[in-house]
Amino acid sequence: MNKWEIQTSSCKEIPHWLLVLVLIVFSAATLSAQQTVSPLVPKEKVVVAYVPIMKFATLYVAAGRGLFDKYGLDVQIQSVKSGTEVIAFMTQGKVDVGGIAIVASTWNAWAKGMDLKIIAPGALEPIKGSPTKLLVRKDLVDSGKVKTVADLRGMKVAMAGGPGSGGEYLATKALERGKLSIRDVQIVPLSNTDMPAALESKSIDAGILGSPYADQAIGKGVAVPLAEDLTPGAMTVTFVASGKFLKERPEAAKRFVLALMEAARLMQGKEYLSPENIKAYLKFVNTTEDAIRTGEPVIYDPNMEIALESLKDVERVHRENRRTEYTQPIDLKAVTDTSLVEWARSVLGRK
Repeated sequence: MNKWEIQTSSCKEIPHWLLVLVLIVFSAATLSAQQTVSPLVPKEKVVVAYVPIMKFATLYVAAGRGLFDKYGLDVQIQSVKSGTEVIAFMTQGKVDVGGIAIVASTWNAWAKGMDLKIIAPGALEPIKGSPTKLLVRKDLVDSGKVKTVADLRGMKVAMAGGPGSGGEYLATKALERGKLSIRDVQIVPLSNTDMPAALESKSIDAGILGSPYADQAIGKGVAVPLAEDLTPGAMTVTFVASGKFLKERPEAAKRFVLALMEAARLMQGKEYLSPENIKAYLKFVNTTEDAIRTGEPVIYDPNMEIALESLKDVERVHRENRRTEYTQPIDLKAVTDTSLVEWARSVLGRK
């Protein structure tokens, strides 16, 4: 074998060994990124209260597709009308986790030292094409009485939860486009599920509706969008947990968030409308399959980042609306616990 043949032979061997090394490193990294998490034995009960809208659909998919069972959790899910009710149940020790918009009463409770933490995001508002809209009765638009948001002055505007609610936050963001405040309209507290009928009966003039109820009202021809994409890219709803739950049952809390993140990853792209997911949605939200399929899809971050800037704006609006019992901004890091989503990402890897 001459010198050239020896060099060629050596070069041929190097890629082989490099390939083996790369495969070993890659396999180790994959195993590290996708740890095996054992289920809790016996199963641990976790009581969850939620507002029945599509923004909490990771909860529905985790329950409907057996992800909570997979991690040894007996999750009992209770529907409520607003986040205010969830907070009341949590402070009474009746609920471990809540799916809510962060409302004024939450900020007030935090200011007083309530032991409650944001542990994961719900759905995010898309940059464009948000399913949450400010709708106005179609007859008011047809008559020319309402042309812009500014024309709502003095009218009845419905929002889920009423004063200090997540609905009021979204209504405030919509009204700001017409240089109006919440004090320039008549606030009507009303659940999302009741708004399409209220618009049809003309008992309200406008309302903030989320998916799928906005789609139902538009589909019936009783309302049209007046303002859309109210908070582009924002995190307006979250999952919160009681401090007692986090301190006394940390393994259950970690697995709960892990199941949510795994659910979010089963809802990306075309999988959002998979038969298994549709079945899960319909079990927890009062709507139809057609409304879900034809409505704007809700956006779920597969990495479940907790967006502090969005929270900052929510807190500002409630404080400026004078719904809070304090005047100085709250330290957002004191009311969030990002460790659970960080742990879940270490298990599933980052998407």
